[in-house]
Amino acid sequence: MALLVAGAVAGGSWLLRRAGVDTLAPWWGPDCTVLVAGERVGLDREQAMAATTAAVRRLRGEAAADVDGVPPEAVAALAEGPADGPGPVLTCFSGSDAELPEEAMGPSGLTPRAETLLAEMTEVHGELSLGGFQPGGVSDGHGADSTHYRGEAVDVFFRPVSEENRRRGWLLAQWLVAHAERLEVSVVIFDDRIWSTRFALAGWRPYTSSDVANDILQHRDHVHVDVRRGT
Repeated sequence: MALLVAGAVAGGSWLLRRAGVDTLAPWWGPDCTVLVAGERVGLDREQAMAATTAAVRRLRGEAAADVDGVPPEAVAALAEGPADGPGPVLTCFSGSDAELPEEAMGPSGLTPRAETLLAEMTEVHGELSLGGFQPGGVSDGHGADSTHYRGEAVDVFFRPVSEENRRRGWLLAQWLVAHAERLEVSVVIFDDRIWSTRFALAGWRPYTSSDVANDILQHRDHVHVDVRRGT
């Protein structure tokens, strides 16, 4: 069985992606991996955070220093995405499991953890098209028991749905995964895929809503990110 899987990965990564198997996730090894020219490059958490930030700066046309221990080709892969179309090239296999207190929503409509996440995203990624929260909170427009209603989620829009916007969205989504442990990220959803701390070892998994033809419900036009709720 192992030989069959290895052979499929080597010769048919596209088929595996179509079947919902995350070819970025080898189920063993380093904290994170980046797929570069069909080969996995292992990164520790610090390298993944630095590489995704460098890729953002590269895409924005800013000068970005080389990242120690990370091949320039890996940063380029993060900035440009896969050669066969927009999608993830990075995943990480863990998130934070520290004990956290539950937080109340603040005046912004977000919890302090979500506010910290938003501030960091804006600092690195610049001006973003945001939604899913408002001062005083939101109470409708999302599914039952949505994390948006507790101020624990932010949506970042990349409209209209296009190849360029999907690549931009994937860069943000992967930046969030790389920084998930530090920023207490719980779930990231984008472009028919989901990554979560709880199932991080599975990498990017297929995401299916109640209407797979709906770009909003399938999160094709926006990145959704949750922070951890705490206990």
